[in-house]
Amino acid sequence: MGLAALEARLKQDLEWLGWPAAAWLPPPRWVGGQPVLDVAVIGAGQAGLAVASALAQQGICAAVFDRAPAGQEGPWVTTARMETLRSPKELTGPALGLPNLTFRAWFEAQFGAAGWAQLDKIPRIQWMDYLRWYRRAMNVDVRNDTTITAIRPRADGLVALDVQTPAGASQMHARRVILATGRDGLGGPAVPAFMEALDRRSWAHSSDEMDYACLAGKRVGVVGAGASAMDSAATALEQGAASVDMLIRRHDLPRINKSKGGGGPGRTHGHFDLPDEWKWRMRHYVNVQQVPPPRNSTQRVSRHANARFHLGCPVLAVRQDGDVLCALTPKGEFELDFLIVSTGFKIDWASRPELALIAPQVRAWKDRYTPEAGQEDEELSDSPDLGSLFEFQEKHAGACPGLDRIHCFCYPATLSHGVVSGDIPAISEGARRLAHGIVSCFYREDIDYQYAELLAYAEPELVGDEWVNAPDTIPTQTRRQAEPQ
Repeated sequence: MGLAALEARLKQDLEWLGWPAAAWLPPPRWVGGQPVLDVAVIGAGQAGLAVASALAQQGICAAVFDRAPAGQEGPWVTTARMETLRSPKELTGPALGLPNLTFRAWFEAQFGAAGWAQLDKIPRIQWMDYLRWYRRAMNVDVRNDTTITAIRPRADGLVALDVQTPAGASQMHARRVILATGRDGLGGPAVPAFMEALDRRSWAHSSDEMDYACLAGKRVGVVGAGASAMDSAATALEQGAASVDMLIRRHDLPRINKSKGGGGPGRTHGHFDLPDEWKWRMRHYVNVQQVPPPRNSTQRVSRHANARFHLGCPVLAVRQDGDVLCALTPKGEFELDFLIVSTGFKIDWASRPELALIAPQVRAWKDRYTPEAGQEDEELSDSPDLGSLFEFQEKHAGACPGLDRIHCFCYPATLSHGVVSGDIPAISEGARRLAHGIVSCFYREDIDYQYAELLAYAEPELVGDEWVNAPDTIPTQTRRQAEPQ
């Protein structure tokens, strides 16, 4: 039917739902000659778009900032190298309960129901095309080429943001700040210690932006066996690498994606209310089992005769001999021209300078919970201990007023809230949970204004001509006759 027809249907849906809702917040304060934002969202990927749209449904305007140029937000067309998403195509993702906002509606509008039936998994580039359309269709206020260089909570109910754009540096203020910064939202790549002394030109992390064509004719090693490891290896092979050796610590690849099992809506809506020991147990089990690489990503590597899988082959050390890297493993030494480490991400406040002021103040799970013996988990220990609205909490009460006005709506929220702040399946539920919570906060903070609005409200429903007042005396025919004694 075409995108124009779909957009007309979506526009009608939004009108019928009263979306966006009418403005109800007080006029903004002004600081430094600028109006204070109600909500500033950092990150314009799928999480940022979803939460901004969910806030609009509640009558709250959010400004969304992203350091990338327009259309380049998130990893989809920069550092991601998979051919398709691993999520089933039927998942509604950031559609917020609107059928005409789903990927399926967008796809069928262009390629028809038959095209949908033939589609297996969603192509990565096509998912980015959908997110670009989502931004336009929902009229999200995204401000690209904008880097937040510092976040400063204040005691007066505001958060100051230092901002860098091509036009220069400035500062703005918001009542609430949402970090929608993705998988590495509070850190960056997890790089093994044995890589630190190597020439940076001879290796890369799988999350680095890089032209893999430079690997043509080279002997490439890949550390790891997750999805990004397979996609990096396949891309290197497709770009003409002479060989790719997969150096895999485990003796076998995981077969079952445990993160897909157990709970359904219960897991989505009930995780936050679980006792600490159950939250930890559930997430630790998934971490230990590990998520297997997608079948198609693995086959994308193994179809190449010059790809080799070395299981039970952890890298113990790497030394550099001129332009050659020598990777020491229990199975011998591998001579390589280039090494790609696909070792995931970690919480690393030091790698996020914009968070330097709050990093020492944030309470982590390790500050309040000790797991049972055998359940130790560095990722979980470092995770922030978030409140019910994804808000950071102080490590020491009163040490950082305003810290709870910063909301962590990215992957590190998983231990506290479950998988509702980054991955496609439950992103809408997480966005609505956060939006509803912010509505409640604003209403409570502005209760004096809301009460004054209530007192001043004077729109009549009756004007006085809808009835005729009866006379003071009761007419004879309606007067009750006295009963004889």
